[in-house]
Amino acid sequence: MLDTLDAAAVRRWCASGLAALRRHQGEIDELNVYPVPDGDTGTNLVLTLTSAQQALAMDLGTLPDDGHTAHGHALRLMARGALLGARGNSGVILSQILRGFADALAAAPAVRGRQLAAGLADAATAAYGAVARPVEGTLLSVVAAAARAAEQADSDDLRAVARAAAGGAARALARTPEQLPELARAGVVDAGGRGLCVLLDALVEVITGESPQQPAPAPAAVRPPATAVRETGSPAYAYEVQFLLDAPAEAVARLRAELDALGDSLVVVGDGGATWNVHVHVNDVGAAIEAGVVAGRPHRISVTRFADQVAPAPPPLMLRPDGRAAVVVAAGAGIAELFGAEGATVVPGNPSTGELLDAIRATGAARVVVLPNDPNTQSVASAAAKEAHRLGVKVSVVPTRSPVQALAALAVRDPGRRFEDDVIAMAEAAGACRYAEVCHASREALTVAGPCRPGDVLALVEGEVHLIGSDLVDTCTAVVDRMLGGGGEMVTLLCGADAPVGLADLVRAHVERAWPFVEVQAYDGGQPHYPLVVGVE
Repeated sequence: MLDTLDAAAVRRWCASGLAALRRHQGEIDELNVYPVPDGDTGTNLVLTLTSAQQALAMDLGTLPDDGHTAHGHALRLMARGALLGARGNSGVILSQILRGFADALAAAPAVRGRQLAAGLADAATAAYGAVARPVEGTLLSVVAAAARAAEQADSDDLRAVARAAAGGAARALARTPEQLPELARAGVVDAGGRGLCVLLDALVEVITGESPQQPAPAPAAVRPPATAVRETGSPAYAYEVQFLLDAPAEAVARLRAELDALGDSLVVVGDGGATWNVHVHVNDVGAAIEAGVVAGRPHRISVTRFADQVAPAPPPLMLRPDGRAAVVVAAGAGIAELFGAEGATVVPGNPSTGELLDAIRATGAARVVVLPNDPNTQSVASAAAKEAHRLGVKVSVVPTRSPVQALAALAVRDPGRRFEDDVIAMAEAAGACRYAEVCHASREALTVAGPCRPGDVLALVEGEVHLIGSDLVDTCTAVVDRMLGGGGEMVTLLCGADAPVGLADLVRAHVERAWPFVEVQAYDGGQPHYPLVVGVE
């Protein structure tokens, strides 16, 4: 049990909340009252919180340099990750709830009961402020009720206030059909509000160590898709437009007014800096995007035509019963080409759960192995595998953490073996391949190899900094020597997009001189951030 919410608890909350949302993902999706991507609330919340967890996982654990506390730093990382990965209306609002919560608690010396209540109050205010036309009976009502219940608890006891907030949210969720006739007609509670209840229950569990009793939501009624009502907004608008925007606050204020005149379901939320997530339903897609261009620099633009989604359920997935396939994540054109040559289906780096699931489905195989090639993508791959199982596809995730491990795994693949035996062989080959990455430090930090400054050359072995140097070639050869000192017969070199010309040749020549019995394979990987990735088998 916790008396205060520290940074470690924030990280556990994010992980536990994501796991809980995944468990309830299908249930929350079924609560939607309109079958469009904007209405896939469970899926959108999972993708949004997955991005938040990835942001936390990418942090090196260094102390914040902005004067905020460690727990405040973690909360802000979580909020910004959610903002950048937010999907759909509910995902965008959730990112703003997390931002308001983080802003309120960032500088607090300790987070006890009253601080938690204040954080929830600011979260509710931020959520309402993000929506152009707030509607009661939605996620907004549930977060507001959680904040009121926390304040009424009037206690410094963190556990009591967390329980009160979760209870208030659950009661408000049960009232949402009374507030929205569309929910009452469909026989469901609000999907976004249900997702928030799941997150608050996860917070209670982290703080108290107890699993809260959660009443089941109202069952979904059977309803024809073409006559159902949207989760948010009027059916008069045919398109959902969403994009990230880099712009100053004064330009965003004008953008809100322009988009509000164009459509509905408008949500514009920021990270406290110059990055904003914009979501709106419109008929004139061009005008909405043009308004973003006038305001600043829009990117990650997505447009969905609702009518395309109101179709009969897709036919059952046609699988080749004996078919096998490999789906591999690749960050870099050269790496993607290498995997493609091995017969794998390639997905660009940092994919969403949906993108991986689409790739698995596209193979048409009944048995698929997924190679994520990045620690931050493993949870996404696992989520996609679970979804694929529901479709009748048997998916095994080999937890590769680097593309060189995936190359080793694919090299031993044998369709003549039983699928399970083949997966074991691939996992063993990947595990026997040690990997290293060489990059330039982007900021000052304290590592296990000592302090580093921006511009220093870092050599990471198995994800941990082992060497800090000033010369790229010297550091690359030094880390290869260190790895081969533990044994090895073959070295694989993947040169990145920013690698200087001739880097691979210089490293290869060094290995041939110093380790004459070791084979060297070098490829143009094209990966970002890392001039060289090394594998030793």
